[in-house]
Amino acid sequence: MITGLDHIIVLTHDLDTSVAAFSAFLGRTPAWRGGEGDTVHAWFQLGNMALDVVQPGADAAMMRKRLDASGEGLFALGFATPDLAETRSTLVRRGVSMSELRTTTSTAADAAVRTWTSATASWRTTAGLSMFLVANDGAPPVLSPAIGNAAGAVSALDHVVVNTPNPDRALGLYGAKLGLDLRLDRSNPDWGSRLLFFRCGGAVVEVSADLKAPVSDEPDRLGGLAWRVDDADAAQARIAAAGLDVSEVRKGRKPGTRVFTVRSGVPGAPSLIIQQDAEPMQ
Repeated sequence: MITGLDHIIVLTHDLDTSVAAFSAFLGRTPAWRGGEGDTVHAWFQLGNMALDVVQPGADAAMMRKRLDASGEGLFALGFATPDLAETRSTLVRRGVSMSELRTTTSTAADAAVRTWTSATASWRTTAGLSMFLVANDGAPPVLSPAIGNAAGAVSALDHVVVNTPNPDRALGLYGAKLGLDLRLDRSNPDWGSRLLFFRCGGAVVEVSADLKAPVSDEPDRLGGLAWRVDDADAAQARIAAAGLDVSEVRKGRKPGTRVFTVRSGVPGAPSLIIQQDAEPMQ
């Protein structure tokens, strides 16, 4: 079944501008730049997943439509699986409509080629979110090179936030259908939210529901990303020096963590940076 997040797609109007912004934010350069047709992308590979920044062309109609309607930002979650055909079949049996398998080819400027195979879920059966499965052949990824001091660079994704108006629907989707491991279900009136934490390989899908809002069948929304660093002070200083708007470093809600927020400068992707001194949730 699903073993983790393979990559998350971010859409942009201008790839060069977004690559510069994400390089400044992550403290890393892309591990790959290429394209297929008139769609071009840059791939930032981290320790437990990748961020794929895509400038869609006319040949990527669905992406282009979303970009024109909603602007730059988070677009889709790609889940890794060692057996794509079997996992696709399982999800179909569980009520998630899936496309046929498709191979994507990305050609770099030097004519080098990368390929990967995926199957896309219908948003009508995934609470309105764009999701897809990606074949994972087990080959170790080539990490994006750090710029300067690696301790201040982003090392991995901690969690992706999904905002939902219907937490019980989310339990059914992420737990029963996708088969992710529910590790926490907690309501906190002080925060005004109910939080569901689903373990997904080396990261977490955090589903957040507003306790004051009525339950509805409205679609879920991707809310933002939280990233790990080894040294929060070094990362905050580096990102601030790059001209991005950042908060001060503060204690996180989870014991043993120090965090800060990147308020602007990253295209359409609200971001929290976390230094995890305690053991991560098992």
